[in-house]
Amino acid sequence: MNNQGAGPERVFITGASSGLGAALAAQYAAQGATLGLLARRSEMLDRLIASLPNPERHRAYAVDVRDHAAIATAAQAFMAHAGGIDVVIANAGISVGTLTEFAEDIPVFEAVIATNVVATAATFAPFIPAMKAQMATQNRPARLVGIGSVAGIRGLPGAEAYSASKAAVISYCESLRLEMKPYGIRVVTICPGYIDTPMTQVNPYPMPFLMAPEKFAAKAARTIAAGSSYKVIPWQMGVVAKVLRMLPNPLYDLAFAKAPHKPRKAAS
Repeated sequence: MNNQGAGPERVFITGASSGLGAALAAQYAAQGATLGLLARRSEMLDRLIASLPNPERHRAYAVDVRDHAAIATAAQAFMAHAGGIDVVIANAGISVGTLTEFAEDIPVFEAVIATNVVATAATFAPFIPAMKAQMATQNRPARLVGIGSVAGIRGLPGAEAYSASKAAVISYCESLRLEMKPYGIRVVTICPGYIDTPMTQVNPYPMPFLMAPEKFAAKAARTIAAGSSYKVIPWQMGVVAKVLRMLPNPLYDLAFAKAPHKPRKAAS
């Protein structure tokens, strides 16, 4: 993203300790950005920061994204450290199988929605006033980035919570995009397909167009810089997503009724 000589980007990423978050952190650090990295596991955040260029610039925040007050505190601390904010990536998320017929899966459902959907809004909220103020006084682009999923395009069997949460993220970011447009703040929705991370490595089924997280991060950073409203990565899964959207329900049901399920997991 071109800040037109205004200095290095200030980037805040949740779910930053591993997977997509860590890959995005490495991508932005290589570009010279100052990073605020938030995740539950402090030791992993510390190791990540130590591995990045200019580690003294970056800050780690050991926070569970379901603790909204702690997110707000981390946001204010990072903006005070970095002198503002340019990009916020609400990347934290969990993906587990759920089956509504089992009562013990309802707490899992709640945890998925709280982490994937509510925490996305809680992540953006403390940064929006600062972004509005910056847009009024400075010539710096501002981006709020929500991480959806191809699984949010159509509901997948055995993944009621995850598909519902990512469909909600996509719709939420669309609403927010319209709300932020008058202020010049771009809201970017990125929907990953299968990316080779710990989240997908437990899947007991083939994953077409599997992509390395580093490659995903590079493409995501370009999408964010461009301020694109919506992007599926990799592009092949974007084609699949468009086809799935167009399928009539009877055909979709026939194709996916017996699709393999993601493993279920107890709530933590």
